[in-house]
Amino acid sequence: MRISHEAIYQALFVQGRGALRRELTTCLRSGRALRVPRARTRGRGRGFVSPEIMISERPAEAVDRAVPGHWEGDLILGLNRSAIGTLVERTTRFTMLLHLPRMEGHGVVARVKNGPPLAGHGATAVREAIARTIVGLPEQLKRTLTWDQGSEMAEHARLKIDAGLDIYFCDPHSPWQRPTNENTNGLLRQYFPKGTDLSAHGVNEIAAVAAALNSRPRKTLDWKTPAEALDALLLQAEKQSVATTA
Repeated sequence: MRISHEAIYQALFVQGRGALRRELTTCLRSGRALRVPRARTRGRGRGFVSPEIMISERPAEAVDRAVPGHWEGDLILGLNRSAIGTLVERTTRFTMLLHLPRMEGHGVVARVKNGPPLAGHGATAVREAIARTIVGLPEQLKRTLTWDQGSEMAEHARLKIDAGLDIYFCDPHSPWQRPTNENTNGLLRQYFPKGTDLSAHGVNEIAAVAAALNSRPRKTLDWKTPAEALDALLLQAEKQSVATTA
Protein backbone atom coordinates (compact mmCIF):
# COMPACT_ATOMS: atom_id res chain seq x y z
CA MET A 1 0.00 0.00 0.00
CA ARG A 2 1.29 3.47 -0.92
CA ILE A 3 0.40 6.57 1.08
CA SER A 4 1.11 10.06 -0.24
CA HIS A 5 2.82 12.70 1.88
CA GLU A 6 -0.36 14.79 1.68
CA ALA A 7 -2.36 12.00 3.36
CA ILE A 8 0.18 11.85 6.19
CA TYR A 9 -0.01 15.62 6.70
CA GLN A 10 -3.79 15.56 6.74
CA ALA A 11 -3.82 12.76 9.33
CA LEU A 12 -1.49 14.71 11.63
CA PHE A 13 -3.54 17.87 11.39
CA VAL A 14 -6.84 16.06 11.88
CA GLN A 15 -5.55 14.54 15.11
CA GLY A 16 -4.69 18.04 16.29
CA ARG A 17 -8.16 19.39 15.35
CA GLY A 18 -6.84 21.42 12.43
CA ALA A 19 -3.53 22.42 14.03
CA LEU A 20 -0.52 20.44 15.13
CA ARG A 21 -0.09 19.91 18.83
CA ARG A 22 2.74 21.84 20.42
CA GLU A 23 5.07 18.85 20.74
CA LEU A 24 4.71 18.06 17.04
CA THR A 25 5.17 21.66 15.95
CA THR A 26 8.54 21.89 17.68
CA CYS A 27 9.81 19.03 15.51
CA LEU A 28 9.13 20.95 12.28
CA ARG A 29 11.89 23.14 10.88
CA SER A 30 9.30 25.67 9.70
CA GLY A 31 7.48 25.71 13.05
CA ARG A 32 4.21 26.05 11.15
CA ALA A 33 1.21 24.87 13.17
CA LEU A 34 -1.64 25.58 10.77
CA ARG A 35 -2.29 24.00 7.39
CA VAL A 36 -4.29 25.74 4.67
CA PRO A 37 -5.84 23.57 1.94
CA ARG A 38 -4.29 24.33 -1.44
CA ALA A 39 -7.71 25.07 -2.93
CA ARG A 40 -7.98 28.15 -0.70
CA THR A 41 -4.68 29.57 -1.96
CA ARG A 42 -5.59 29.62 -5.62
CA GLY A 43 -6.00 33.08 -7.00
CA ARG A 44 -5.34 35.36 -9.90
CA GLY A 45 -1.82 36.01 -11.07
CA ARG A 46 -0.05 39.36 -11.15
CA GLY A 47 -0.74 41.73 -14.03
CA PHE A 48 2.93 41.88 -15.00
CA VAL A 49 3.11 38.11 -15.59
CA SER A 50 2.17 36.91 -19.09
CA PRO A 51 1.62 33.30 -20.26
CA GLU A 52 4.89 33.08 -22.19
CA ILE A 53 6.98 33.54 -19.02
CA MET A 54 5.13 31.05 -16.83
CA ILE A 55 7.01 28.08 -15.42
CA SER A 56 5.26 25.78 -17.90
CA GLU A 57 7.31 27.49 -20.64
CA ARG A 58 10.64 27.03 -18.88
CA PRO A 59 13.14 24.87 -20.82
CA ALA A 60 12.98 21.16 -20.05
CA GLU A 61 16.68 21.14 -19.15
CA ALA A 62 15.85 23.20 -16.07
CA VAL A 63 13.47 20.55 -14.79
CA ASP A 64 15.82 17.56 -14.77
CA ARG A 65 18.77 19.54 -13.34
CA ALA A 66 21.08 18.10 -16.00
CA VAL A 67 22.31 21.54 -17.10
CA PRO A 68 23.58 24.10 -14.56
CA GLY A 69 22.68 27.77 -14.63
CA HIS A 70 18.99 27.55 -13.73
CA TRP A 71 18.20 29.46 -10.53
CA GLU A 72 15.29 29.75 -8.13
CA GLY A 73 14.75 32.92 -6.10
CA ASP A 74 12.64 34.29 -3.28
CA LEU A 75 12.55 36.68 -0.34
CA ILE A 76 12.60 35.62 3.29
CA LEU A 77 10.75 38.21 5.35
CA GLY A 78 11.33 39.38 8.89
CA LEU A 79 10.08 41.85 11.44
CA ASN A 80 8.92 45.28 10.23
CA ARG A 81 8.97 44.20 6.57
CA SER A 82 12.69 43.48 6.56
CA ALA A 83 13.91 40.99 3.97
CA ILE A 84 16.85 39.03 2.57
CA GLY A 85 16.84 37.76 -1.01
CA THR A 86 17.80 34.18 -1.84
CA LEU A 87 19.12 32.69 -5.09
CA VAL A 88 19.75 28.94 -5.38
CA GLU A 89 21.20 27.09 -8.38
CA ARG A 90 19.12 23.98 -9.09
CA THR A 91 21.89 21.55 -10.12
CA THR A 92 24.49 22.29 -7.43
CA ARG A 93 22.25 23.85 -4.73
CA PHE A 94 24.76 26.72 -4.59
CA THR A 95 23.26 29.64 -2.68
CA MET A 96 23.74 33.39 -3.01
CA LEU A 97 22.06 35.87 -0.66
CA LEU A 98 20.92 39.41 -1.49
CA HIS A 99 21.48 42.20 1.00
CA LEU A 100 18.38 44.43 0.95
CA PRO A 101 19.02 47.29 3.39
CA ARG A 102 16.43 49.82 4.46
CA MET A 103 16.17 52.92 2.31
CA GLU A 104 16.90 56.34 3.79
CA GLY A 105 13.92 57.65 5.71
CA HIS A 106 12.42 54.29 6.66
CA GLY A 107 10.51 54.58 9.91
CA VAL A 108 10.97 58.34 9.95
CA VAL A 109 9.46 59.72 6.74
CA ALA A 110 5.95 58.78 5.66
CA ARG A 111 5.96 56.79 2.45
CA VAL A 112 4.98 58.81 -0.61
CA LYS A 113 2.17 57.39 -2.71
CA ASN A 114 3.65 55.52 -5.69
CA GLY A 115 7.10 56.21 -4.28
CA PRO A 116 9.81 53.59 -3.65
CA PRO A 117 9.14 51.09 -0.83
CA LEU A 118 11.41 52.28 1.97
CA ALA A 119 11.59 48.79 3.50
CA GLY A 120 14.28 48.01 0.90
CA HIS A 121 12.75 45.18 -1.11
CA GLY A 122 10.73 46.99 -3.76
CA ALA A 123 10.97 46.08 -7.43
CA THR A 124 13.89 48.40 -8.21
CA ALA A 125 15.93 47.39 -5.16
CA VAL A 126 15.44 43.66 -5.83
CA ARG A 127 16.24 44.03 -9.54
CA GLU A 128 19.46 45.89 -8.80
CA ALA A 129 20.51 43.39 -6.11
CA ILE A 130 19.93 40.38 -8.38
CA ALA A 131 21.72 42.01 -11.30
CA ARG A 132 24.77 42.87 -9.15
CA THR A 133 24.95 39.29 -7.90
CA ILE A 134 24.34 37.48 -11.19
CA VAL A 135 26.26 39.65 -13.64
CA GLY A 136 29.69 38.40 -12.55
CA LEU A 137 28.88 34.71 -13.06
CA PRO A 138 30.24 32.73 -16.03
CA GLU A 139 27.86 32.64 -18.99
CA GLN A 140 27.10 28.92 -18.52
CA LEU A 141 25.65 29.76 -15.10
CA LYS A 142 23.27 32.42 -16.40
CA ARG A 143 20.32 30.64 -18.02
CA THR A 144 17.05 31.12 -16.14
CA LEU A 145 15.62 32.42 -12.88
CA THR A 146 12.29 31.19 -11.48
CA TRP A 147 10.45 33.34 -8.91
CA ASP A 148 6.99 33.57 -7.43
CA GLN A 149 4.58 36.30 -8.49
CA GLY A 150 5.53 38.79 -5.80
CA SER A 151 5.42 42.47 -6.69
CA GLU A 152 9.18 42.71 -6.07
CA MET A 153 9.65 41.18 -9.53
CA ALA A 154 7.60 43.77 -11.38
CA GLU A 155 10.76 44.94 -13.21
CA HIS A 156 11.56 41.47 -14.54
CA ALA A 157 11.78 42.66 -18.16
CA ARG A 158 14.64 45.02 -17.34
CA LEU A 159 16.22 42.41 -15.06
CA LYS A 160 16.36 40.01 -18.00
CA ILE A 161 18.48 42.55 -19.85
CA ASP A 162 20.61 43.63 -16.89
CA ALA A 163 21.42 40.13 -15.63
CA GLY A 164 21.42 38.30 -18.95
CA LEU A 165 19.09 35.45 -18.05
CA ASP A 166 15.47 34.53 -18.76
CA ILE A 167 12.88 35.03 -16.03
CA TYR A 168 9.99 32.62 -15.34
CA PHE A 169 7.19 32.71 -12.79
CA CYS A 170 5.50 30.01 -10.73
CA ASP A 171 1.73 29.61 -10.66
CA PRO A 172 0.07 31.72 -7.94
CA HIS A 173 0.67 30.42 -4.41
CA SER A 174 2.65 27.38 -5.60
CA PRO A 175 5.92 27.34 -3.63
CA TRP A 176 6.39 23.64 -4.37
CA GLN A 177 7.29 24.67 -7.94
CA ARG A 178 10.52 26.08 -6.46
CA PRO A 179 11.49 23.10 -4.29
CA THR A 180 15.23 23.82 -4.13
CA ASN A 181 14.63 27.37 -2.99
CA GLU A 182 11.97 26.37 -0.45
CA ASN A 183 14.32 23.81 1.08
CA THR A 184 17.12 26.36 1.25
CA ASN A 185 14.86 28.93 2.87
CA GLY A 186 14.09 26.37 5.55
CA LEU A 187 17.80 25.96 6.23
CA LEU A 188 18.25 29.73 6.32
CA ARG A 189 15.64 30.07 9.05
CA GLN A 190 18.13 28.40 11.37
CA TYR A 191 20.28 31.52 10.93
CA PHE A 192 17.52 34.09 10.38
CA PRO A 193 14.56 33.05 12.60
CA LYS A 194 11.05 34.24 11.85
CA GLY A 195 9.94 37.25 13.85
CA THR A 196 13.41 38.85 13.89
CA ASP A 197 14.59 42.02 12.18
CA LEU A 198 16.57 40.86 9.14
CA SER A 199 17.84 44.38 8.45
CA ALA A 200 20.15 43.95 11.42
CA HIS A 201 22.35 41.61 9.36
CA GLY A 202 25.04 43.31 7.30
CA VAL A 203 26.64 42.26 4.01
CA ASN A 204 29.49 40.34 5.65
CA GLU A 205 27.20 38.42 7.98
CA ILE A 206 24.89 37.44 5.13
CA ALA A 207 27.89 36.35 3.04
CA ALA A 208 29.12 34.20 5.94
CA VAL A 209 25.76 32.42 6.14
CA ALA A 210 25.82 31.74 2.40
CA ALA A 211 29.35 30.35 2.75
CA ALA A 212 28.19 28.09 5.59
CA LEU A 213 25.39 26.63 3.45
CA ASN A 214 27.69 26.20 0.46
CA SER A 215 30.21 24.25 2.55
CA ARG A 216 27.54 21.92 3.98
CA PRO A 217 27.68 18.37 2.47
CA ARG A 218 24.42 17.29 0.82
CA LYS A 219 23.17 13.75 0.41
CA THR A 220 21.59 14.68 -2.92
CA LEU A 221 25.08 15.68 -4.16
CA ASP A 222 26.65 12.38 -3.05
CA TRP A 223 27.84 14.22 0.07
CA LYS A 224 29.73 16.86 -1.86
CA THR A 225 29.18 20.45 -0.83
CA PRO A 226 27.44 22.89 -3.18
CA ALA A 227 30.72 24.76 -3.53
CA GLU A 228 32.53 21.56 -4.57
CA ALA A 229 29.75 20.68 -7.01
CA LEU A 230 29.91 24.13 -8.58
CA ASP A 231 33.71 24.05 -8.85
CA ALA A 232 33.53 20.65 -10.55
CA LEU A 233 31.06 21.95 -13.14
CA LEU A 234 33.17 25.03 -13.87
CA LEU A 235 36.31 22.93 -14.21
CA GLN A 236 34.54 20.56 -16.58
CA ALA A 237 33.31 23.48 -18.69
CA GLU A 238 36.82 24.93 -18.80
CA LYS A 239 38.31 21.64 -20.00
CA GLN A 240 35.67 21.34 -22.71
CA SER A 241 36.41 24.86 -23.85
CA VAL A 242 40.14 24.15 -24.06
CA ALA A 243 39.52 20.92 -25.96
CA THR A 244 37.31 22.73 -28.47
CA THR A 245 39.86 25.46 -29.20
CA ALA A 246 42.84 23.09 -29.28
